[in-house]
Amino acid sequence: MAESRTLTPLAVAALALLAEGPSHPYEMYQTLVQRSEDRLVKVRPGSLYHTVDRLARHGLVRATGTEREGNRPERTTYAITEDGTLALGERIADIIGTPVNEFPEFPLGLGESHNLPAETVIALLRKRVGLIRADVAVYDKAIRTVRAKSLPAKYWVDVRYQRAMAEADAATLEALIHDLESGALSWDEEKH
Repeated sequence: MAESRTLTPLAVAALALLAEGPSHPYEMYQTLVQRSEDRLVKVRPGSLYHTVDRLARHGLVRATGTEREGNRPERTTYAITEDGTLALGERIADIIGTPVNEFPEFPLGLGESHNLPAETVIALLRKRVGLIRADVAVYDKAIRTVRAKSLPAKYWVDVRYQRAMAEADAATLEALIHDLESGALSWDEEKH
């Protein structure tokens, strides 16, 4: 299905939530934030409503009813369709099985860091490592929380992956800092 390739990360997250059961976009937004999935997917209520509308136009979700609570606007509840389930599975398989260069900015900055004084680079790397280590602590807390709740590991493999990547990132940058401080990596060489 060609439709699966066009699924944005937010569309994947929305379809995955609807695969768990019918929901309305605001409830989906709250669930994503509660699960801290907003660390994986850029999500705002407005963008989620737009995404669900687009999924409905493509037949990947369907409206199942509307409800109103008090003075609040009507909320339309959606469910995933069979085509949506197929598209979701295909897109997840594509994401997992096919590496894509996502062009993050940090490697560019690191590659051009020779344009800054070594002391500045070391200070900035220390700051970055501190922030990464804080993220590792957040991942560790999340892992303890889900283990305490006996949540099956298949629902939080992304947290384990992110923690391992953050740990590797911090360790690599700490080694770079060491090389800069020890002189193993000379910063004063002439440019060629």
